[in-house]
Amino acid sequence: MNGLFIAPDGQPRCPWCRAEQAFLPYHDLEWGFPVADDRRLFEKLCLEGFQSGLSWRTILMKRENFRAAFAGFDWTQVARFGDPDVARLLADAGIVRHRGKIEATIHNARRMEDLLSRYGSLAAYVWQWEPQPASRPHPLTWDVAKTITTSPEAIAMSKDLKKRGWAFVGPTTVYAFHQAMGLVNDHIEGCFVRPAAIQARAAFLSPVKQP
Repeated sequence: MNGLFIAPDGQPRCPWCRAEQAFLPYHDLEWGFPVADDRRLFEKLCLEGFQSGLSWRTILMKRENFRAAFAGFDWTQVARFGDPDVARLLADAGIVRHRGKIEATIHNARRMEDLLSRYGSLAAYVWQWEPQPASRPHPLTWDVAKTITTSPEAIAMSKDLKKRGWAFVGPTTVYAFHQAMGLVNDHIEGCFVRPAAIQARAAFLSPVKQP
């Protein structure tokens, strides 16, 4: 079945679900569904940055710890973090204790003010980078999907964020963010969640400001 993973419930899913039982609810209920909530978008950008060089399993298992450590990813609070907070986070075994990634998260929270002043919301900024449906591979098989690590839109968003002073937002990181937040639907053909993600996108109101 084109590499599909048949879980114990009998439903066909994307093959990466096979690696960890905790991936099933994440895959079924979150990954690939469109998000316009700024807090969730900021959190995901931060967590994708922490994932750089690691597995998503590592981050997902620690996600609640990250939320507690970073004030629920309220960027207004994170932007006020100082040296004592960095020291606190470096001592927190519940998260990934990487100084560069911790400092980047604080730094990026401080960059939010400029972005919001220009776009009004993080969602309005993010969703301008949604690719046109015709540019996406069709049909999306596992053989195709597993070769895609970025996209022109993710590369462009990465470059733009870096110009704005953001850190740990490389093209691969941004593409993983696009996959998770529903800017692209990378549930492969035959995955039972793919139609639900398509339906959710059809009902989703884009937050991009119209000219």
